[in-house]
Amino acid sequence: MTVSCREEFLESAPTETIGDAPAQTKLNGLYLMMINTGTGGTDLDHDDFGQKGYDIYSDLLSQDMALEAVNYGWYVNIANMAAQVDFTNTVNYKPWRYYYRVIAGANDVIDALGGTDSVPAAEKDKFAMGQAKALRAYAYFYLMQFYTKGYSASEAAIPVYTKSQMPAAPKSTQAQVYALIVDDLTKAVDYLEGFDRDNKGMIDQGVAKGLLAYAYAATGQSSQAAVVSKDIIANYGYPTTTKAQAVRMAQTPGSTVLSGGGFNDLNTPSWMWGFDIAVVNGLDLVSWWGQIDVFTYSYASVGTRKGIDIGLYNSMRPDDIRRNQFVVTNPAQNYPGNKFFDPNRVSQGQRQVTTDYIYMRVDEFYMLAAESLAKSGQEAEAKTILKNYLANRITDVSYIDTLAGTALQDEIYKNTRLEFWGEGKSYLAFKRNRATVTRGTNHLFYVGQAFPYTDDRVSLKIPQEEILNNPNF
Repeated sequence: MTVSCREEFLESAPTETIGDAPAQTKLNGLYLMMINTGTGGTDLDHDDFGQKGYDIYSDLLSQDMALEAVNYGWYVNIANMAAQVDFTNTVNYKPWRYYYRVIAGANDVIDALGGTDSVPAAEKDKFAMGQAKALRAYAYFYLMQFYTKGYSASEAAIPVYTKSQMPAAPKSTQAQVYALIVDDLTKAVDYLEGFDRDNKGMIDQGVAKGLLAYAYAATGQSSQAAVVSKDIIANYGYPTTTKAQAVRMAQTPGSTVLSGGGFNDLNTPSWMWGFDIAVVNGLDLVSWWGQIDVFTYSYASVGTRKGIDIGLYNSMRPDDIRRNQFVVTNPAQNYPGNKFFDPNRVSQGQRQVTTDYIYMRVDEFYMLAAESLAKSGQEAEAKTILKNYLANRITDVSYIDTLAGTALQDEIYKNTRLEFWGEGKSYLAFKRNRATVTRGTNHLFYVGQAFPYTDDRVSLKIPQEEILNNPNF
């Protein structure tokens, strides 16, 4: 099996654990795991569907996504903070299980290619090793986001495994885990030089650099994060997401015709990494689209909606087109009906999901470059990047000229939250900016309460299963 055949890439059974399969076949299984249901170890919780399931977890933990109804019960234990303080709750188990499954699969590929310290000689093996190391780093990075309160180098964090069949390991420090993440991604960038992927579901050099930029930013290495982010912008050919691609609205003055938006197509030029969902993947109501999109037959369509925090929404300038991404209803709900939607826009019309999943777009690195430059004292360049980017979202960006210091960093953070709302990026920014966020009135629980990034309730607990089964804890 090779990745040159799209149907083979979309086979419905993961192949990451087939012992004698070629490396790329196993990698394809890992990419498929990222979108498959039940990969968090349940049979079948309706929030257990791979990376996009945990993007919803993280958006809720950031406070930027408000659970606006409790029908059917999904996500209530995150919104009411019960799960985060109870290590027996399966909310804590599912991402732990999923990311360590990715790590185990990546280690299997790496071992078959000679081990973590090996440098493959053949080009195809280098490409496979680069993807495997990037996937391992991706999984460790997200574990560090969910299961620590923020970067503290000497603090014990999570167990690390760099080869298959290792015995249960004690916790490594955060510095040790991030050192592995950076090493894996640095080598992945090297090994993926010249790799021409067959589809955006695979990690290439640009995606590996994107993950590396995030790792640098999470550990306070702002100068390095800025360099890598600017490299991605300059050298990989991705245009920014246009106004028309960002929001469904009247795109020309005086028009009453609404068009644009959707964030539903992997072919969107600004998308760097994602998955081309097809009927063969078997996704339906148990999917990210089912939980977010009112036009997909599932929970959002019957009223269990998730909206933007009303305080964050109200912080937008009146001339910000991103206000139009959200549909305001009474009572106060603010769901993303003009940002994420099945393009047919028929109520409950999408029964088998074919709208695509997004993992990364180039716009992230404009905002990350601006943030990192501001933090490293290069404010003039940070403001130039921020103004140029926001000119496609806000009519008058001249106010940015007056900002400096904390005010500039706060504006970049706010626009990061606005631009990537619902894409699983707000939580990463929340942690690395050491922020405090106050819940608005459209939340069901803890209205008006402020949550700093250090609060126990905005991170997950290492699950009971790990503590009981790992004698080195």
